[in-house]
This record gives sequence, structure tokens and C-alpha cells, in this order.
Amino acid sequence: MTLAESSAKAVISEGSDRDGPHRYRRPSPAADRLRRSLAGYLLAWPWFDRLSKWILRRLYFPASRLWAAAELADGSAERFWEAVPMRRRLEHSGRLESVLARCDRARARAQALETEWQRVFFGPEESSPNYRSAVEAARLGGRHAYNAARRFFLFLLDREVPRARLETATPAEVAAVYGNARRDLAPFVAPPDPMPEIEVSRAIPGAAATDYWLRFKSPSPRLGDMVYARVHEPQGAADAPTIIFGHGICVEFDHWHGLIDEADTLCKAGFRVIRPEAPWHGRRVPAGYFGGERLIATYPLGLLDAVLGSLQEWAVLADWSRKISRGALAFGGTSLGAQVAQLAADRAREWPARLRPDGLFLITHCGSMGEAAQHGEIAKIVGGAEEAVKKGWTAEEVDNYAALLDPRVEPAVAPTRIVSVLGRRDIVTPFSSALHLIDGWNVPGENRFIWDRGHFSIPMTLIRNSAPIARFREVMR
Repeated sequence: MTLAESSAKAVISEGSDRDGPHRYRRPSPAADRLRRSLAGYLLAWPWFDRLSKWILRRLYFPASRLWAAAELADGSAERFWEAVPMRRRLEHSGRLESVLARCDRARARAQALETEWQRVFFGPEESSPNYRSAVEAARLGGRHAYNAARRFFLFLLDREVPRARLETATPAEVAAVYGNARRDLAPFVAPPDPMPEIEVSRAIPGAAATDYWLRFKSPSPRLGDMVYARVHEPQGAADAPTIIFGHGICVEFDHWHGLIDEADTLCKAGFRVIRPEAPWHGRRVPAGYFGGERLIATYPLGLLDAVLGSLQEWAVLADWSRKISRGALAFGGTSLGAQVAQLAADRAREWPARLRPDGLFLITHCGSMGEAAQHGEIAKIVGGAEEAVKKGWTAEEVDNYAALLDPRVEPAVAPTRIVSVLGRRDIVTPFSSALHLIDGWNVPGENRFIWDRGHFSIPMTLIRNSAPIARFREVMR
């Protein structure tokens, strides 16, 4: 047994003594309903959008940048300031070294548990379902604790802290990679042939659903890392409809406790939900970054790499889904995940027929990636558009590349099989752009759910208003 395995098992045993054996379980129906009801009624209002923007600007992004820099510091305050980067704060030297040590311990614990998780779920040796449940509970707890270590750095937020480590490429550098894509995008989003081998993990069985993971090497030459996707599968779902469902930027559902998302609701509605981790999120985050940072910090090159690479990865998942099920296949997602879903469906017209989706479920999406990336609220918070101007970009040049990520005017699937959920107050993925898109697609009125909400309160509203999911289930029959 390796040191990592020993450490992980010790932590798992410690957690079992405290929380009861095999603590990983789906929440009980009553507890889940209560939690969701409270969140839905308290947070599903426009004021939550204003609060969310303040938290992102003042707390989440700057604290995340400091937390990510700590990974490269190796306990050294000097290396920490360089990695942020920001001016050294000598008055905080003693406290900073203590915080860096605490952060290192949390990271070491999370990494040991991740190593044990990889062994138990993907390794050659079989383990009991109870032990797998215990390992998953410990992994999720350890990763949540490490992610929550961002709070250790709040004492440094009394002055301006970078919200991202901006590394914008010049127009010439982007043209060297994607210049030809402006003439013909098809080679950049073609499905891999042959398809990469997909590894299927051992499962965690539950009373109503089973969870397991998929992993494979990204076919994108710009990414080339290991892709992970969590599968939520209803019991007896051999030929259930499947949806590949993408998440939003900086969202890492498989690594935080207590996040409320649409995957569980879709699973309860009878869908097999495949939830891939987007590039540079979760297990795919490069050292020294926080989840999603590289995508926004290297705009526009990072956005192109992430979205176009995701299309090739979704083709792999679509191929796997068609092989294991005769049920319908849909693409969907929230925010960035919805943008990927609609573009994947659009480009799938040139893919083999088996890889094309039968429906779309889109939440807080828009029709113009350029508008969201240059003028959306996240762009304003991070400042990527201003940095691009310093590197010689014009708005027109950026729009020319961002337009590669927009779907065409003609819908990729039947309009009656497109369900769209939008907020009139959305300024992250601008509402006017989304409305123009679904108008052009002739999405019928009964498939449009337009609420007086913003980008962040829409998911909260979905908690207590499941009409969009019920409608999507109906159209996918």
C-alpha cells in the first residue's frame, strides 16, 4: 500500500467515525425538497443577481486568484506575491505564511483522497459498493474543504487584487492557430476518427439512481488532457433518453458540497444525464489557476480552445451514448454549457448521423458569443476585453473570431424540440441576443420560458418552477 493510499484510508476512516459509515448518499427526498424549497423561495429574485455580481467582483474572483497563487507558492510568501501577481504586503508576512501552510495541508489531503478515488473507481482491484461510497464521500468532502480554503485569504482583500491572471494572446498568435477556421471551421470541430477509448468507472448504486464516471483523453490537439464526465442514471434506464448537459463558467459541481443544479431534476424526470467537466475546470484545472480562470484569462484564444475542444469531446460522449442506448439524445446546459450545446448541435450537421442530437434544452444562453464575451457582466468583472485592446485587438477582430462560436440561423434540430429558459434581466449572456436567436429558430411559444430574472436567479427559479423540465420531457418523448 502506498503512502497516499494509507493517508486516504486514514482520512476515510476518520470521516466514517464522525459521520457514520459510508456517508455518501443522495439526500433524502424530504431533506432535498426542503433545501431546494428554501433556496428557491429565498434566492429566486432579481436582488440575488445584484448580490451575485457583488460577490463575484469583490470576493469570489479576487479570493480565487489568491488561492490559486498559493498552489505555486510552496509555502513561500515571496513566490506567492509573484504568482498572484501583486505588490508585496510586508505587514501581512507572518499571517500569510500561516495561511499558506493551512492551504497546503488542505490541498495535500484533497490530492491524497483523489488518488484513492482514482484507484477505487478506475483501478484494477474490485472494491465493495460501501467502500466506494465512503471514498466518494471523503473525496468530495476533502475537495470541498480545499476549495473553501479561499476564505483564508479574505484578509488580503482590503486592497485591489487581480480577478484573474490575464495572459492575452496577440492577434498574430491567435491567427497562427485559428486563422484558417475563419474560412472553414469544419476541420477544427470534426469528430475524432477513430474515437478514443472511454473508461467507465465502477458505480455508486442508489435507491432511485446510479452514479458513475467516464474518462477519456481529449481529442482536441489544443487540450489533450483527460476528460471526466459524471453520469446520473435512473434505475432501469437501459433505453432512457440521454442528455449531455454542460455547466457554466467557474462552476464545478463534482467538487463542492450542496450545489443545486439541474442534473438531479433531469434524472428524476427520467433522463440519463451525462455531465462533462469543461476544459480547465475540476480535475482539468492547470496548476496555479482556479476553475475556469484560464478560459477567461486568455481571451479570445482560451475561449476558442475551450469551446471548440468541447465540441469534439461532446462528439465522443454522443457516440458512447448511442452505443449503450436506443433512447433519444439531447444536448443542453446552462450559460457556457448552453452555448456549447447549441454550437455542438449546429456543427453536428456535418457529423455522422448517429452523433446528431434529437433535442436541445438551453438555460441562460444567447445568440452572440462576442456580445457575451466583450460586453457581458463576467467580461466586465475580469477585464479581459480591456486587456485585449492593449494587445492590439480591435472589437471587429475579436467579433470575427467570436462569431465562429455562434450557431447558424437555421435550427439544428426541429424547433418543437428546443426548450429555452431565459431571463429578461440577464446581462451575462444578454437577453436581447438570446431572444433574437430563438425568434430566428421559430421556437414555439410553449417551449419558451422567459422570466423577469437575471442570469443567477434563473437557476434558483428552476428549483421551484419545474415547468421547463416537464416540457422538455414531453417534447423528447
